[in-house]
Amino acid sequence: MKTNWWKKATIYQIYPRSFQDTNADGIGDLKGIIQRLDYLSFLGIEAIWLSPVSQSPNEDNGYDISDYEAIGSEYGTMEDMDNLIAEAQKRNIKIIMDLVVNHTSSEHPWFQSALQNPMSEYHDFYIWRKGNERKRPNELQSNFGGSAWTFVPELGEYYFHLHAKEQPDLNWENPLMRQEIYRMMNYWIEKGVGGFRLDVIDLIGKEPDQLITKNGPKLHELLQEMNRNTFGDYDLVTVGETWGATPEIAQLYSDESREELSMVFQFEHINLDKQTGKRKWDIKKLDPKELHQVFSKWQTELAGKGWNSLFWNNHDLPRIISRWGNDQKHRVISGKMLAIYLYFLQGTPYIYQGEEIGMINYPIKTIGEVDDIESRRMYDERINSGYTEEEIITSINAKGRDNARHPMQWDASEQAGFTKGTPWLPVGNSTEINVEAALNDPNSLFYTYQKLIQLRKEMPIIIEGTFENIPTDDATVLAYIREYQGERVLVVVNFSDQPAHFVLGKTRIIKEMIIHNYKKEITDELLAYEAYAVYLK
Repeated sequence: MKTNWWKKATIYQIYPRSFQDTNADGIGDLKGIIQRLDYLSFLGIEAIWLSPVSQSPNEDNGYDISDYEAIGSEYGTMEDMDNLIAEAQKRNIKIIMDLVVNHTSSEHPWFQSALQNPMSEYHDFYIWRKGNERKRPNELQSNFGGSAWTFVPELGEYYFHLHAKEQPDLNWENPLMRQEIYRMMNYWIEKGVGGFRLDVIDLIGKEPDQLITKNGPKLHELLQEMNRNTFGDYDLVTVGETWGATPEIAQLYSDESREELSMVFQFEHINLDKQTGKRKWDIKKLDPKELHQVFSKWQTELAGKGWNSLFWNNHDLPRIISRWGNDQKHRVISGKMLAIYLYFLQGTPYIYQGEEIGMINYPIKTIGEVDDIESRRMYDERINSGYTEEEIITSINAKGRDNARHPMQWDASEQAGFTKGTPWLPVGNSTEINVEAALNDPNSLFYTYQKLIQLRKEMPIIIEGTFENIPTDDATVLAYIREYQGERVLVVVNFSDQPAHFVLGKTRIIKEMIIHNYKKEITDELLAYEAYAVYLK
């Protein structure tokens, strides 16, 4: 029986490569995750979104899968995976698989067969067009730079890839291919997973000949078919990664009557520090009011028609405290502000590993320190276009994906308790920022997250209440009210390292404090990054 358990749940994303290493090879593994389940249970989360652990040559760190039903040797074995699912279930934690079905690795047996024999049934599992080396099928570009078409001279054909050339796109027009994907998804459902995070799922309805990549005309028809053939009859959570979603499109995905997905990740707020019409590397300063307008729009327009996901971080994004908070003097206070603002909104919150202890970006000085394929390809592209190395490194330090991928900081030891070997990426500032220190400090960011997670389980107003944006006179002060069955909760945050002003007024009398990131009385004067939530009379 479906319960929509995920509406009250908080989901914790693990990037397995960087979470916990148990065999000293410098790469996190499944046994390491099992070892840390009690910590996650203490935090209060109810599900783990597990970035890919399937077999992969790791051109894109696991998002290029060569065998959907095998575990990458660096992470362990299928027995380890079964143990993880079972041990998590003992703690009432579900495992959500990261599913990459827009593309495979070029090393997947399907693609290898397609290369070797154009008459193979697997050839049509991918997208091919006739051509020659001088003329590509069209001008579509890869998300990682360069053309989205790669020529295979032996076949006289181009294959299509919206990511790296080692990640050929699957042909979702092919019903045989779709049935193979559904069979694989049911294999994981039978193993007991709690759902799927669907990587770049808004791309599967693409029509390359029409230059359509996102939100193709058959996208929702395909998702409804997937729902019917796989997770639709189970009490699972499904979340789609949809960079092109608007509130109207998100309603199509997450309206329960349409039987598609539970929710989507939308990224409108994530793009607000990008210069209009340019790429993510072209940075501008965040306008807090604009951020609040975007969240308010999604809260209002999806209410009763779909469901929101709530997040600041993931494996592709820089650390939020470094990005929009203050990772020096106000690291903990600004981290608490960001958490309080987000966790009283309607939707399912996602924590990315280390967010709960206030991990920050890892600045680099040269491109030689970079692992991420996206950042390295951007570097080459921009060097050839006349950008200076300093400009490019500044962009990578602000927006590069490696920022999120440096190892989890468990303690203050040399490798932060992550490994006894040499970590695949260097460890950050673990002498100050680590789990052990956070757990020993009753005022740490960890305990703010723990309390917010518990409040979401206890307060129906957060899950069911209406949302009202409260205008303020200060450009950095954001406020909103949630209301449900006669109760009202006011949330106020100062999104700045400077003092600010918010007048409660005669109609907003505090009845009870819920949470506050300073140990002080609430007044009309707000300190740097001050944030609170209160019940109103």
